[in-house]
Amino acid sequence: MRLTWAQPEDLLPHEFVQSSAEGLDIAPWLQRWVEAGGDPIPAVSGASQVPASPELRELARKLLAEIDESIAANSDDEPNDWESIRALIDTDSALFCRADSQYRRRVYGAWLGRSVGCLLGKPVEKIPREGIEEILRATGRWPLQSWFTEVGLPAEVARRWPWNRRSAPVALEENISGMPEDDDLNYPILALELVEDRGPDFTTDDVATLWLNSLPAGRAFTAERAAYRNILDARPVPETATHLNPFREWIGALIRADLFGWINPGSLDTAVNMAWRDARLSHTRNGIYGAMWSAALCWASLGASTVEEVLDEAIKVVPPKSRLHAAITFGRDLGRQCELSGDDAETDVRIALDSLHEEYGHLHWVHVLNNAATIAFALSAGKGNFVTSISLAVTAGWDTDSVGATVGAVVGALAEGDIDSYWTEPIEGRIATSVPAKNLTDGSLAIAGLVERTCALGDRRS
Repeated sequence: MRLTWAQPEDLLPHEFVQSSAEGLDIAPWLQRWVEAGGDPIPAVSGASQVPASPELRELARKLLAEIDESIAANSDDEPNDWESIRALIDTDSALFCRADSQYRRRVYGAWLGRSVGCLLGKPVEKIPREGIEEILRATGRWPLQSWFTEVGLPAEVARRWPWNRRSAPVALEENISGMPEDDDLNYPILALELVEDRGPDFTTDDVATLWLNSLPAGRAFTAERAAYRNILDARPVPETATHLNPFREWIGALIRADLFGWINPGSLDTAVNMAWRDARLSHTRNGIYGAMWSAALCWASLGASTVEEVLDEAIKVVPPKSRLHAAITFGRDLGRQCELSGDDAETDVRIALDSLHEEYGHLHWVHVLNNAATIAFALSAGKGNFVTSISLAVTAGWDTDSVGATVGAVVGALAEGDIDSYWTEPIEGRIATSVPAKNLTDGSLAIAGLVERTCALGDRRS
């Protein structure tokens, strides 16, 4: 059985990268692994093609345990506990978001925009940016301004850059019928169920219980899969996030946090704290800050007038000396410098994406730093234009459906759902889910119903 995101021989190379990023000298463990015949290169898709021998697998378990004991629990610039984080950030805001008719339009735009952005990126998830460009050029759709299609795609290009196998049957222009199931939509649905059932004072243990009751284990990936295993092993929070979890600073917590922004129109501080409570089940440091930033982006999109105003508000909730703060700032600066009108538009985008990949190309395609930098770039460069923004996010590569979803949610909210029917009609007003949620009809939830439930919580929180 080829088990992704869980085999010790696959976790160890990712742990080498993560621990090194946190400042740990991993040379002694790396040397022992390589000398024993282990592959130090992390598997891109979650599992190596050839399973390790029993002896090598046992060595991987031993080295992971030793590294676990050496990882620092906290740092002054990148803490994990709420009080230390809260002392570094600013959740006061002059921006006021009211639960009114505009609020409802923006929540609608956010759910719809998240769906469209996610769906655009689904078929090319894991394909590098050069492959995305080759597919688009081969099908006459470069630069990206429409759904991906297989029509006209030469066989040799398809072999070189295969679609995401789960997504191609449901996410190409010729076969879209509603928003298909995706973890990027499962998690905000789960968050909605969480707050409805447990209330605004939910605990991280409540999140864990909800996962066990409602999240199929096979639909949890990277850090969430590691945390799921740790929950079943009866490990307490926050050990659920740290034990044998090299994905603790990846993007998973960021994609779970939108709803916490949407349901707290009157309090950025509460939105960010909810995101922290959710994220700490599976993530640490910059993984947690990614969730807080996402919640703040979505919160600000309820009341801001421009994307720049949204970005100004959201960056304040990220610890200023953290690596995530640097990544967001880097991406945003590239976006500000990117001129998308005129003959040099394509050149400007290419230069910006080259810079992103030069700075963060060493990270896995699911890491939070490279993807957060991409989100900031796409939002800033897109300047509020919905299609331009989600297209830039997806064209950049890396976690295309996740960055497309976050960017789509923010710009969709600012547009109050005024998105061209070319993009919205295929969604058919519904989102498929593998979560056993309330009001399911044939495995799907109506977006209108999700909006009403979201606004009902927001009305109470405003």
